[in-house]
Amino acid sequence: MSDADAAVRWYTTALSAGRLWDLGGVAGLEIGGAPFFLHEAVPGKGHELSPAEAGFTTTRIEIFVSAPDDLIERAAQAGATDVEEATDHDMPWGAHRQGGFTDPFGHRWSVGDRTPLHRVPR
Repeated sequence: MSDADAAVRWYTTALSAGRLWDLGGVAGLEIGGAPFFLHEAVPGKGHELSPAEAGFTTTRIEIFVSAPDDLIERAAQAGATDVEEATDHDMPWGAHRQGGFTDPFGHRWSVGDRTPLHRVPR
């Protein structure tokens, strides 16, 4: 099994991600209508290190869903680490809820509500 296969399985099980397509090593997924894509690191390409190889997170994934608290809780229950509960932040567009976690593959997720997707009135 490849790392991508393990990641697809964790994201679909832990985060209830839907599969848009899966080519084996490259997959398109979505959570609550927010698409994201993953591609397994290609062996021999030094610029595609995994977090384990680099010794730190190499990717920060930001996703905006209607219920960030629920997604963060599901991730925590499925073994995510460095979990930060969603909190309110005052922004020009109003209150924005955001928290996060690190998935089992070393990737940092910031999970917020959909408010940053609204345009700031002029």
